[in-house]
Amino acid sequence: MRKTRLGDEARRRAQDTLRLGVTNLRHVPIVYSKFMPATRSAQALFAPFTLKGLTLPNRIVMAPMTRSFSPGGIPTAEVAAYYRRRAEGGTGLIITEGTYLPHPLTGFDPKVPRLAEAALPAWSNVVEQVHAAGARIFSQLWHVGMQVTGGPPPPEGQQPQGPSMTQSEIDQVIAAYGTAAANAQAAGFDGVEIHGAHGYLLDQFFWERTNTRTDAYGGSLANRSRLATEVVAEIRSRVGPAYPIGFRFSQWKIIDYAVKLAATPAELAAFLEPLTAAGVDIFHASTRRFWDPEFEGSNLTLAAWTRKLTGRPVIAVGSVTFGADVMNTFCSDDAAPVTGIDEVLDGLEREEFDLIAIGRALLANPDWPRLVRSGALDRLVPFTRTSLTTLL
Repeated sequence: MRKTRLGDEARRRAQDTLRLGVTNLRHVPIVYSKFMPATRSAQALFAPFTLKGLTLPNRIVMAPMTRSFSPGGIPTAEVAAYYRRRAEGGTGLIITEGTYLPHPLTGFDPKVPRLAEAALPAWSNVVEQVHAAGARIFSQLWHVGMQVTGGPPPPEGQQPQGPSMTQSEIDQVIAAYGTAAANAQAAGFDGVEIHGAHGYLLDQFFWERTNTRTDAYGGSLANRSRLATEVVAEIRSRVGPAYPIGFRFSQWKIIDYAVKLAATPAELAAFLEPLTAAGVDIFHASTRRFWDPEFEGSNLTLAAWTRKLTGRPVIAVGSVTFGADVMNTFCSDDAAPVTGIDEVLDGLEREEFDLIAIGRALLANPDWPRLVRSGALDRLVPFTRTSLTTLL
């Protein structure tokens, strides 16, 4: 009997791996807006914003970006200083890099930070440093699922998890999300963000190409969203009604940039409504270019549609002040050209989004908010791939 169970498990893992890898990484043609440096005040970016009683000093968010500078999963003093520099530079809300759950199969990079109990004193120091510099900070909760390419392989005897998990495995993952959120709260984080984007575990359940289940977790988009809604509900039960919960999602996947999880506004509503009902307080609509219209026949972006359909606050993200695609610059030695912020200001004025997340620009320029506020866009340093090799 034991041999049969192990064979079934291996078969499930292999099927997940094949489904995740059916498409090669694909780059699609890109047309960029010709941004000019802003000629008007950037003050709209610096208006306070309140989420569930938590007041942010401005509308600028540091986007979560994997750094892998935490040996043994514990953030170092250098990591704390890295986040503090962004807070001192004027960022209002920092979202940490993806942080592994206290679960053995959540991810396999030994230098990605974890939210296990052993790491909480170090995380408390990170939080204290950020708060002392005047910013707020969320922890991003991350389970990579089957998407382990590009990083260290799983240790011998361990297999990554995907949508073919058993019910017992699903229950353990849900509990791990709850524990991670409770640990984040105990460490002093101001909220948490669930990583449900880019083809990682929760997104593998969302996507019909990787989720071929026929039970309550498969089939319809509502069913494929069930794991995520159960994760949100579990976290809410652990942190209480007042603690902010964010949710990051994307249409694109790392293995297919052109795919759309929702092909129409109606499908997007069907995806977002259960998450909203489960307790998401703010959505983070991850796009590669924040200004792109999402659906044919409308100028609304993914962030704007999300805000319209859910009534919840939204973070927009994607190539802010850099006129080169985010994923392409991670793979190239070319510098990303610096652009202006008029499109960001336009989006805020049109109430398409509430907050704007900055990624690569904050890696290259820890004081990005101060430079933008003073109109010194000409002092912004272009991003290059070498920015990923240090905790500037």
